[in-house]
Formats: sequence, structure tokens, C-alpha cells
Amino acid sequence: MEAITNFLYWLDDLLWGNAMTVVVVGTGILLSLRFAFAYQRKIRFNFKNTFAKMFDKGEGEGTISGFQAACTALANTIGTGNISGVATAIVSGGPGALVWMWVSAFFGMSTKACEIIIGQRYREHYKKSMDEYVCDRSFVMKNAFGWKKGAVVLAFFCFIFGPWTCCVQTEAVTSSLSQAFGIPSIVSVAVLGVTCLVTIWGGLKRISAVMSKAVPIMAVLYVIMGLGVVLINFKAIPSVIALIFKSAFSPAAAAGGFAGATVRDAIQYGVARGMYSNDAGTGYGMIAHASAKTDHPVRQSLWGWGEVFLDTMIVCSITAFTIIMTGSYMESEATSGALTTFAFTSAYGRIGGQLTAIAIAVFAWTTIIGMYYTCEKSVNYAFGDTETNKRMMPLYMIYYMLPCVIFYNIQADVLWAFTDIISAAYVIITLFFIYAKHKEIFRLFDDFWKRFIPAKQRGENPPNVSYDCARDRD
Repeated sequence: MEAITNFLYWLDDLLWGNAMTVVVVGTGILLSLRFAFAYQRKIRFNFKNTFAKMFDKGEGEGTISGFQAACTALANTIGTGNISGVATAIVSGGPGALVWMWVSAFFGMSTKACEIIIGQRYREHYKKSMDEYVCDRSFVMKNAFGWKKGAVVLAFFCFIFGPWTCCVQTEAVTSSLSQAFGIPSIVSVAVLGVTCLVTIWGGLKRISAVMSKAVPIMAVLYVIMGLGVVLINFKAIPSVIALIFKSAFSPAAAAGGFAGATVRDAIQYGVARGMYSNDAGTGYGMIAHASAKTDHPVRQSLWGWGEVFLDTMIVCSITAFTIIMTGSYMESEATSGALTTFAFTSAYGRIGGQLTAIAIAVFAWTTIIGMYYTCEKSVNYAFGDTETNKRMMPLYMIYYMLPCVIFYNIQADVLWAFTDIISAAYVIITLFFIYAKHKEIFRLFDDFWKRFIPAKQRGENPPNVSYDCARDRD
């Protein structure tokens, strides 16, 4: 076991070394420049076409509304990565890791938008087995490149190994609930497993309906709780901000229980945890948003801005400020979700730790459900739009939940290392798609801003821009 652990640490460091950091952030910078920072700059337009239209059913072809698709995606992004992932980043990379989370998120808005455009462009409508618009990395590999055999191999890889990345979710739940309430881990896992299984059994429409209610509520409540800590310690805000930026560009000295961190550590863990949290570059965006009803793929891609901003700039920042302001990363030897629980306990007393434990449990619950949907698409591809696909769903739901409820007690650092490795593989594939199909992405982007939107503003009614590769083949 020690040899396996050391290998995972080595491979994690290798994959998330300098090269990966440069490629990930560099891709976001290049895309942002090509888009003239439209996803970061056009805040009013982006907000008007995303959060301001939360209750619109959407125009065009699709299965669910744009907001429901975004909430399904946000179930992946606003999860324990915002609590456990941020805590792990600060423990391993120091306070400066937050700056690099911000940097990767700022430019990652453009990367996330490209994923959504790709998902809308190369999706298929499965009419026979589930009446749903679907897409994932395998669909793109087949429909964009014609690599059918490679797509099958990729699909099997994703749906077999994908569930294992959710072990970090159950580890965070069990550790935090045990610390705050003394609840035995087996009880927490049992409740989590049963409730997740019941929800995913209802398919996309039940998942999206639950997520569109649970995600906004939990995010708002958590932010309010974190802002309370900031207000309590408002006099420390200038010194905390100075520490964060200083640690981002110079080594963070060891203090208390904190072992210290280099600038490389801050960058590596900031980018890796930031990406795991907001999913920019992992390819999950193309999966969740492929089912959305929209009149143009680029309009749906505006949700990429909203997801990354809400996830990293707000929720992750709240967690980081809480941990740093309370000095918890120096006072406690805890990591992962237990450290964040310790931080809120320091600020509010026992009730703070209990509320945080509940938040972690809800975050993990929604993330496991949202992640199931992305893994399910690989099953859909492997078995096609057939009755076999329909029959496989219940079996896969059970398989999906097994790693979550069995391997929850593995060391948190090991689980995060394994998750980082899987995420790195997804990132490499997704970035390849973006570079290989950049001309089609830019064509759609220019069409939206230079033709479609001007026509709408003139009072015209241009036809919806929608794609269904299954229909196109017919």
C-alpha cells in the first residue's frame, strides 16, 4: 500500500508539474485574448443571459433549460472542492494558493466556454432509449474526428474510473460529520449512499430539478456563513490580503502546524485545486450543457462565466479567507474538510463546526449526483441509443455508488492524488479537443456576436442555431 501511495504522489506531481500549469493557464490566456475577454468583460450581457434568466424554459432544441443544465454542472463545481479542496490547497501550497486559484479561474472562464460550445456542437439526440440530448468526450471523439474505436475505449475508461473520484466526497463527509457530531462513518456513508441512489434513479429530469433548487440555496447559505467570519475579523482583512499575495510570489514560512510552502507549491496546488473545483478544462462542461435548450451554442456558453465566478471567485474565496483569518491551517493538523470545519468552529464555536459539517455533507451529496450524470454519458455512448443502454442504467447506478460507500476511509491526501491524476487525463483530452477544433469554436463565437446578436438587436428573428449529429448522419 505504501508503494502504491508513493507512486500516486509521484504521478500526481509529474502530471501537475510546471508543464501542466503552463499549458492550462496558457490556454486560458490565449482563448481569452482571441475572444477579446468577452466572457470576463461583458459582465452585464453575461449576467442578463444567465442568472437573470434562471426561470426561463429556454428556446431551441434540448432536454432541459439552460439554468437547469448549469445547476447540474454547478453540482459538480460547487461541492467539497470548495471546502476540502481549498483546505488541502492551503495546507500544501500556503495562503498564496488562493491567488493562483483566482488566476486559473479568471482565464478558465474562456476555457469553460469552449467546452460548452463543443458539447452543444457535437451532441446527439437519443430518441429511442431516453429522449435526451447527450454528449461527452467520447461523442466528441466520434462526431468531430471519426475515431469510433478510440471513443469506445475512452467511454469505458470514464465510466469505470469516474466513480472513484467521488471517494474524496465521502471522505470529506465522514471526517467532518465525525468531528462535528461524532456520527460513525458507516452511518454517514449509508445515508449518503441511499439518498444519492434514490435521486439518480430518476434520471436527468429529476437530477436537474433537485439541483436547480439545492445548489442555489446551499451556495447562498454557505457564503453568508463565511461572510460572517470575514465581518467578525474585518480589521484583519488588509493583513490577510497582503499575506495571500506575498505567499503567492515568495515562499510561505513554516508556522505552528504549517510546514511551509514554496512558490511552486502555491502555483501547483492553486491551479490543480482551482480546476478541480470549477472544472474549467476538465471537459465536464461539455457534458452537462449539451442537454440545454438554447437558440445558439455561444449563448449557453455564457454560463461558463457564471459557474466559474460563483464557484471560485466567491465560494472558494470564502473558504480560504475563513481558514486564513482564523489561523486554522497553522493551529490544526487536520486536512481536507476537517480543517474547514475546525476553522468555522474557531469562529462560531461548536455550532459553526456543526453547520460546516452539514454544508460539506450537502455539497458532497450534490457533487456525487452531478458527477453521476457525467459518468452516465459514457455508458450511453458505449451502448448506443438502444434498449441495452436503457437496461444498463440501473446496474451502472449501483456500480457508481460502490466506491463512494466502500473506500471512504482512505487517507485524504491519497484520494486527492488519485483524483488529480484522473482530472489531469481529462484535461489533456479536453485541451486537445479545444486546440483541434478551435476553428469551429471561433466560427460559432464570431457568428453569435457578428451575425446572430446584431440581427436580434435589429428586431429580426434569425433561426436558432442547433446541432444533432445523430440527425445529421441520418
